[in-house]
Amino acid sequence: NEEPEIEEPTVEVPRARSNAELVFAHRNRGLSPEHPVVRGTAQNPDVYFQGREACNPYYNACPEIVQKTMDQFASVVGRQYHLFDYVGDPEATSVIILMGSGAESADEAVEALNAAGQKVGLLKVRLFRPLSIKHFIDALPETVKTISVLDRTKEPGSLGEPLYMDVVTALSETDRNPRVLGGRFGMSSKEFTPAHVKSVFENAASDAPKNHFTIGINDDVTHTSLPFDDSFSSEADDVVRAMFYGLGSDGTVGANKNSIKIIGENTDLYAQGYFVYDSKKAGAVTVSHLRFGARPVRSSYLITRANFIACHQFSFLEKYDMLDSIVDGGTFLLNAPMAAEEVWGALPKQVQQTIIDKKLKLYSIDADKVAEATGMGRRINTIMQTAFFYLSNVLPQDEAIAAIKTAIKKTYGKKGDEIVQMNYNAVDQSIEHLHEIAIGAADSTIEMPPVVSSDAPEFVQNVTATIM
Repeated sequence: NEEPEIEEPTVEVPRARSNAELVFAHRNRGLSPEHPVVRGTAQNPDVYFQGREACNPYYNACPEIVQKTMDQFASVVGRQYHLFDYVGDPEATSVIILMGSGAESADEAVEALNAAGQKVGLLKVRLFRPLSIKHFIDALPETVKTISVLDRTKEPGSLGEPLYMDVVTALSETDRNPRVLGGRFGMSSKEFTPAHVKSVFENAASDAPKNHFTIGINDDVTHTSLPFDDSFSSEADDVVRAMFYGLGSDGTVGANKNSIKIIGENTDLYAQGYFVYDSKKAGAVTVSHLRFGARPVRSSYLITRANFIACHQFSFLEKYDMLDSIVDGGTFLLNAPMAAEEVWGALPKQVQQTIIDKKLKLYSIDADKVAEATGMGRRINTIMQTAFFYLSNVLPQDEAIAAIKTAIKKTYGKKGDEIVQMNYNAVDQSIEHLHEIAIGAADSTIEMPPVVSSDAPEFVQNVTATIM
C-alpha cells in the first residue's frame, strides 16, 4: 500500500462547493420507513424499452457537467483537471492512453523520453464513461499516428478491453484514423514502471507492432508479453530512495510512516512510502520503500535503484539479496548483534563482494542491544529510524533529532511520560552506537545457502524455488 504526501484542500473548499438544499434533497430521496415509496417494480415490454432510452439526456449532459465542476474546483483550489489531460510533446506521433494510478508512472516516463528527443505523449482519462468523443478528440494531438491503449483488466473472450474498445469506437465516428493497439498491465497490483512505458512506445514504433499485448509479465503460454529493459529508470538522481527490510511487528513500518510525516511536515520536500507485507503479517518480512524529493513524487512503483538500504534483521543477509537494488556508492545500514570490528567478517562472501564492487558505505549498529539497555524490549524501530536520519542527511542532524522526538511525543504521549522518555533515551543512544565499518577483502567463509536443496525434486528446484 502507498502512503504519499498530498495537498489537502481546507474544509472550506467542499463547503463552498456544496449546495445545502441539493444535499438535503438527495438525502430525502433515500429509502426510509418514514416516507415509504415503491421502487424497482417489474415493467412489461410495452414500456420498458422506452423507459431505458428516456435516460439518454442525463448521460449526454454528464460530460459538460463534470467539466464545469472541474473548472469550479480549479477556481477554488488552483489545480485544473479536464475530462482528458494530455502531457508530452505537442506534436507527438505516438501516444499512450490510460487512466488511474498507472498514469503517474507513464507521465514520469514520457517526460524523460521527451527530454531524450522522442515525440511521445500521454493522454490521461479522467472521465471514462460517458466518454465524450468531442473532448477526447480535442485533447489528442493531430500529429498522432499510433495510439497504445492500456487497460488494467482482462476481458476473456472479448476483442479487447473496455477502454481500448471505447477508443476504437470513438475514433471510428470521426475522421481521425491512427493505428490503435491495445494492451494490459498492472493487474492485481503488478508493477508498472517507466521501463514498461518505454517498451510500449518501442512496440508502437516497430515495423510489426504486437496488438493485444501484455506488459510487466513473461507470458510463456500465449506469448502476448512485450520485452522490456528493466535497467531503464526515469527517476532523478537528487531523489532520496531508501529501502528498509524489517520483521513484521518489529516496528519498522510504523517508524517509516512516521519518517514520512516528519519530512513532510518539517521540510519543503515531497515524501512517498510504499509498504510491502508478507501475507503472514507478524513475524514475516516487511519491505518499506521511501522516496523524498524537491518535486512531487510521481513514481507509483516500488524502488529498484535505492541509494540507501537498511537491514533491520541480521539473519536476512543469508536469505535475501538485498543489495541487488542499491546503486553504486550507496549506503548500507545493518543492525548487527556484534561489535563493530566483527561485522565485516560475519557477512556472507557474496555480500562482501557486492559491497566492494558497488563501492558502498557500510554502517552498523547493535539496535537490539541499545533497545534492551534503554528498556525498549524488542522494539528497534526508533533506533533504526534515528540512524537513517543521521546518515541520509534528508534533514540537518539536529533538526532531524528534534523532529523525531516531537513525533515520539505525539505518538506515545498518551501512554505516559515514562514511555516518551524511554524513546528519547533510545534516540540519544543510537548515534553513540552507530559505527562506520572498514571495507576489507571478500574472504568470508560464510556462503548464502541455496533457496532449496540441490536434492529437491526438479519441480521444486525450477518452480517452487523461483516463487520463493
